[in-house]
Amino acid sequence: MDLTILWFWIIAVMFIGYFVLDGFDFGVGMSLPFLGKDDTDRRVLINTIGPVWDLNETWVIVAGASLFAAFPEWYATMFSGFYLPLLLILLALILRGVSFEYRHQRPESQWKKWFDGMIIVGSAVPALLWGVAFANVVRGVNLDANHDYAGTIFDLLGPYALLGGVTTLLLFFVHGVVFISLKTEGDIRLRARKLAMQSGIVTIVVAATFLAWTTLAYGTSASALLAAAAAVALIASFVANLRGAERLAFGLMAATIGLAVLTLFASLFPDVMPASNDPANSLTIANASSSAYTLGVMSWTALIGMPVILLYQGWTYWVFRKRIGRAHIEVAVH
Repeated sequence: MDLTILWFWIIAVMFIGYFVLDGFDFGVGMSLPFLGKDDTDRRVLINTIGPVWDLNETWVIVAGASLFAAFPEWYATMFSGFYLPLLLILLALILRGVSFEYRHQRPESQWKKWFDGMIIVGSAVPALLWGVAFANVVRGVNLDANHDYAGTIFDLLGPYALLGGVTTLLLFFVHGVVFISLKTEGDIRLRARKLAMQSGIVTIVVAATFLAWTTLAYGTSASALLAAAAAVALIASFVANLRGAERLAFGLMAATIGLAVLTLFASLFPDVMPASNDPANSLTIANASSSAYTLGVMSWTALIGMPVILLYQGWTYWVFRKRIGRAHIEVAVH
């Protein structure tokens, strides 16, 4: 297989890993105002992701580093053209990480309230802006003959891009709430299942609209099939949650997000950054990639390193697989 094609899909898989794993972290953070009745509830919610959120977040570093090494022209154009949205994502991730570490350092309720607010904002902003960024990549942006972004920040805020942002926001929210129902017990678990059903209806409508728009305007036959599969998985997750099958519901939400990302990449291929003003200015997997030697070295590195990372992450989830509830927090306090 052509290594440029291989690495295009490896990048897709890495972003799937990031959106599936950090996606439910975002959802848990955004759920604090809805499921956190008091400080104990909020501590339960935060503790569901406490052992894994930082490990999940490293996937974006791996994806970004791989993008830089495999497709430096793509990396340069996207990170310079989308500088402000990506900077806001970075600041939000920093804000969220700091809040997790500092929230419990003082007992005052106002102190905790401030950091809870930062967790909510630090979860919602990336959830929204990642969708905006990827929708713009699929839609195409204004590029000059040197493949540099020639538009403005307002050009990135069109209806399709904003719908993409709302779609990822809702998908991650439902993904996180389903994760909470899987990881908690008692009243929080029941309320999380109810919230997943309520928000799931809105998510199905919004996500279906976005996937249909993607398919009709930018899609291929392959992306159309993937979009249909994503829609089926999302509806099946809703039904599974309705029946109390929490593991199945969570697995289907992960499949929904993965298939949605594949839909976007399939719509994009063989471009990596289409030029909306002149197709001749588009970046493709051919003119944006590194040398064959670089891609070959990266392939061997990935072949050796990725299984180790997956095994370690799988082990971490296995160790922290048990449910938690208010009783665990109350015992820890006393």
